[in-house]
Amino acid sequence: MNRILGLLFSLLFCSVFAASQSVTDLISEADEYSTVSFENQKALDKLLQADKIDTNNFAVLWRISRSYVDIGEHLPNKTDAEKEKQLGEYQKAFDYADKAVKAKPDSAIGYIRRAIANGRVALFKGVWSAIDFVKQVKADCEKAISLDPNNGAAYYILGRTHAKLCEKSKIIRWPLGLGWANMEESLKNYDKSIALRPTFILYRLDAARAYVEEDNYAKAKELLISIAALPKQDEDDDQYRKESKELLDSIKDK
Repeated sequence: MNRILGLLFSLLFCSVFAASQSVTDLISEADEYSTVSFENQKALDKLLQADKIDTNNFAVLWRISRSYVDIGEHLPNKTDAEKEKQLGEYQKAFDYADKAVKAKPDSAIGYIRRAIANGRVALFKGVWSAIDFVKQVKADCEKAISLDPNNGAAYYILGRTHAKLCEKSKIIRWPLGLGWANMEESLKNYDKSIALRPTFILYRLDAARAYVEEDNYAKAKELLISIAALPKQDEDDDQYRKESKELLDSIKDK
């Protein structure tokens, strides 16, 4: 009997170990697709396979959220049907990020991914008709920073949120509970994100845009000029380089 029980235990252990290895392998393959070859659908397919094996795996959940955002960002959005599909991808991204937060509430990345998904939904719906989403973005960024003060993404998202809200005057924002946004905080958070991830193009580009809004053209030019020498780390970096050059040309005499 003991021998049979031992055999059953060994088979169970091997099965669990094999599943764990399979999830690890799928995550590794998904990361390759997501961050190296930028094949977002293939990354998502691998992660959904992993999710079937282990339905509450934090590492899988937040990556699924990332993939849905990556896919949504590159969908056409001219027709109502296309817009609805894009919004659906962002909402799926939120659902999986929310699951990730619940699976591991002491990890910053879940909150960051939820902030990104919420931010995408807010931008899609229009910031001023998605106020609750915007407030949640701020709360999630601040929570992420409290858990990991060295993650540049949280500072970047927070900086962008402040900048976006400052497109309208404080008098308009205050009754909506958005009076906290200001450009000083935006620039401070952008600078922090760049200090933590100095080679990431988007951080520098959006920071430069904010500095232009504040008429600090010298700082904006410094950031934009530096972009040319940075490595490609995001699938949209070629477009960001183009936008940075256009912005630099537009302020060259200022």
